[in-house]
Amino acid sequence: MNRKKLIKTTAVIIMFVMVFTLSSHAAVKAAYPAWQAGTAYRVGDIVSYGDSNYQCIQAHTALTGWEPPIVPALWSLYSGGTPQTAATPVFSPGGGTYTTAQNVTITCSTAGSTIRYTLNGSEPTASSAAYTGAIAISSTTTVKAKAFLSGMNDSQTAAATYTINKNDTTAAPAFSPAGGTYYGNVDVTLTCATGNATIRYTTDGTTPGAASKVYTGAIAVTAATTIKAYATASNLKDSAVVSSTYTISKNQTGLPAHILTGYWQNFDNGAKCLKLSDVPQTYNIIAVAFAEATANAGEVTFRLDSSLASKLGGYTEQQFINDIAAAKTKGQKVIISVGGETGSISVNSAASAANFANSVYSLMTKYGFDGVDIDLENGINAAYMTSALRQLSSKAGSGLIITMAPQTLDMQSVGSGYFQVALNIKDILTVVNTQYYNSGTMLGQDGKVYAQGSVDFLTALAAIQLENGLRPDQVGLGLPASTRAAGGGYVAPSVVNSALECLTKGTGGGSYKPPRTYPALRGAMTWSINWDATNNYDFANTVSAKLNTLP
Repeated sequence: MNRKKLIKTTAVIIMFVMVFTLSSHAAVKAAYPAWQAGTAYRVGDIVSYGDSNYQCIQAHTALTGWEPPIVPALWSLYSGGTPQTAATPVFSPGGGTYTTAQNVTITCSTAGSTIRYTLNGSEPTASSAAYTGAIAISSTTTVKAKAFLSGMNDSQTAAATYTINKNDTTAAPAFSPAGGTYYGNVDVTLTCATGNATIRYTTDGTTPGAASKVYTGAIAVTAATTIKAYATASNLKDSAVVSSTYTISKNQTGLPAHILTGYWQNFDNGAKCLKLSDVPQTYNIIAVAFAEATANAGEVTFRLDSSLASKLGGYTEQQFINDIAAAKTKGQKVIISVGGETGSISVNSAASAANFANSVYSLMTKYGFDGVDIDLENGINAAYMTSALRQLSSKAGSGLIITMAPQTLDMQSVGSGYFQVALNIKDILTVVNTQYYNSGTMLGQDGKVYAQGSVDFLTALAAIQLENGLRPDQVGLGLPASTRAAGGGYVAPSVVNSALECLTKGTGGGSYKPPRTYPALRGAMTWSINWDATNNYDFANTVSAKLNTLP
């Protein structure tokens, strides 16, 4: 009898433990927001998916097909405790249709939280504008806001659309593209949301009036110009006068229209060891890989690898400096590359941004480098890297060369840190050579999935940058020089040429057809010159010959 009671009591205890465990697991899981495509995730963000929780290990904007269980490069299983989530911000007044401008306030019930918001429909991030007071909304606008507080999960995004119907006034003209600095000439179009409106404009800085020129087609801007415009329509008040200033930047780098970039390895990894003087003239830009981090945040330094120097018969620092000078007399540019696969350089504060700019400029002065290559493969802070490169530009002047070598994932969306930096420094950026290798499958410009190692992968992914803000002369194709130079994604140089032909002339290529041609496409890059040398310079000889035939 006692034994039966003991068995019954034990069963009850086991059932209680199971119920408590399951309910506790559900409570933990429910505390994290569900993973959702289209959301911008930061390193450290935690989401729930299926029966598990996952922690973000690489910042990205989620896409369908990148669910946490199938992309271990982006997510790792998380079994930690349960942080709280900041309260969702609240708008006042709420979204809706109004006949007058509105002052919108945003509040959050989580004490100490920072509210960040956007007005262009994009997802708020930790680098978005911080809310400090009422936001004046005078035209139709979608406001999105999110609350942030250290130690807590970010809040859900709050969104509200304010439609301002001022029925008595003509809508102001809109400029496309927006004012800014452009390389080469730009055609500016003016549009008005009010039907049958007439737009009048000036290009000499004066205020337009009834006698000013009527807009009938694109305005060709070939020099620094300020366009002022207003719109009129029957039975409505005239719109406000709006203006936009355009600056035309001329090429100060001395580089040709189409260029070949290659990396010179300051280490021995089985590829052919080279002195800088061994690099053939087919390479227009030589990126020295790599600068190293110091103990000071953001600061970098450089030294010749001793084992490499020994293999080259005692290659000295002075010989290296002399070789840089000799390459420049031949028309080549030599830059210092920062980062690489194992690089640990971090620019995430005002102090580290200043350290970065000062130390890179010091290396340029010491060695004669013409600029810098950004090859950070472990995350990038868009705001502070932008600041660092702006500071470097102010020190080095208009001849500064800035190149970037992001991974394919980093250039999938304009919301990524790398893409943001490229757009932020568009007026001083030389070229972005995206690494189209070691990538697996990725989404192309048309929303379809493409596998690395194909011409469609190159053209469809390059078109994302070409159709989302970068000038064609700022886009290059980065590929490995041989099968040994990368873990995957190698294509024969002839395939690179086919992609160049497709993007610049609309011929060749594969099944993907870009929305237009880009004759000014800048060129190609390879990792590395040393691996190319091991392969008898097949990449440089084949691709440089094609670049010479492009428009």
